[in-house]
Amino acid sequence: MLLLVVLLLIGGATGHYTAHDWAAMPNSFKYGGLLQNGRLETCENATILSYHIHVLYWSNNNTEHIESAFKLRDQFIERYNLEDKVCDFSPGDPNPGHEMCAFRPEDPHQPIGGGPFLTHQYAFFVPIQQMTEASSWIIQRRGEHDVFLHPNSGCSHNDHFLWSAFSGQAWQIDGSFLKCNYPGRKP
Repeated sequence: MLLLVVLLLIGGATGHYTAHDWAAMPNSFKYGGLLQNGRLETCENATILSYHIHVLYWSNNNTEHIESAFKLRDQFIERYNLEDKVCDFSPGDPNPGHEMCAFRPEDPHQPIGGGPFLTHQYAFFVPIQQMTEASSWIIQRRGEHDVFLHPNSGCSHNDHFLWSAFSGQAWQIDGSFLKCNYPGRKP
């Protein structure tokens, strides 16, 4: 009986909002709050589910720079046995539990295809348990290239702007492409 009363109280407290009082609704309900481990998770305290490592490079007809960037990519792929492990999911998917893989790189001789990066780049998906080793490896071997590390929580803005780090030169990122801001969810 007590459980029924508690459920009715919770339902009444959270289920009475209508379209006309959206502004009165708590942000945790409006912006994808998720109950995780007994706590309401929002983009302010989202669980990190995986990581991306991006290598950014100039592609302005500088053949040596492009070749050097792809040599680093090939070395990373060889080091982590990713030859046959191409990421087959959206880069915005936090995909917890997935193995390390390499996203298909952009053609450095074509215009930049969109996304938050304003230069050419390639990326790797890295599970949490391999991030320390993988990020240390690439940072120590990046040479003239810049590396951008960020978590994947489902909260794209925070992942790319608040919880990220550059090794080398920090590049500007276009946040207008980062639409998903729901803890633990893929776009």
